[in-house]
Amino acid sequence: MAGFKTHITLSTFLGIGYGAAGYANQIPLSSCLVAGGLCSLAGMLPDLDSDSGVPVREVTALTAALVPALMIPRFAQLGFDREQFVLATAIVYLTVRFGLGDLFKGYTVHRGMWHSLPAAAIAGLATFLLVSGADLPIRLFKSGAVVLGFLSHLVLDELSSVQVRRGRVRIRNSLGTAIKLWTTHSLWANVSTYGKLAVLVALIVGDPYLMRQLGVPPAEIRDATQQWWEQAGAARMSVDYPAAESPARR
Repeated sequence: MAGFKTHITLSTFLGIGYGAAGYANQIPLSSCLVAGGLCSLAGMLPDLDSDSGVPVREVTALTAALVPALMIPRFAQLGFDREQFVLATAIVYLTVRFGLGDLFKGYTVHRGMWHSLPAAAIAGLATFLLVSGADLPIRLFKSGAVVLGFLSHLVLDELSSVQVRRGRVRIRNSLGTAIKLWTTHSLWANVSTYGKLAVLVALIVGDPYLMRQLGVPPAEIRDATQQWWEQAGAARMSVDYPAAESPARR
């Protein structure tokens, strides 16, 4: 299994390359630097479920400092004044710094569903929500950096499961436990992971700033949702009360 230093080294090099590629494609330098840092940090995110204290301590400390900074545009959109801004930043920092690590330690198991492709998607979508801004391509660029760093960890874990010694290939039992879509060990872990993924997608679709960038008025989303619920209710009534046994004939 690859160690902490190996993961952070790989994700950092990928972050440098990712930021350079973005700069070559006319993305602002500041955004490229942020994306590179996000990719580097994301290379450690899967190990939040580790039993070792080093990954959890380092990742939570860095994340606690980075998340409030990423949320600056979101706070501005909410119209926070200076005092509210400071208070919100402090609350986010304390929540991540002293709550996130303990939550992952008690809620996850190492190489569980936090080591999976849906987890990488969750990390990317969460970043997309945090880095709110007026420029959609920049938000996508930064979110992609997190997904890239996260995936680098998963790929490296899988590669570390295949060892070649003296011309012999040894396959470890950990092969297939990092790059996966679901786990066979816990149904609840699958339901919980995909549930979080669905919630994040719903939050993104309901983000009025994003919808305006895409040219979709928020009212259309609300009306479409209401129409869907009405159709679902009508379908449910047709199942409960077939035409031959409608409430009026009873």
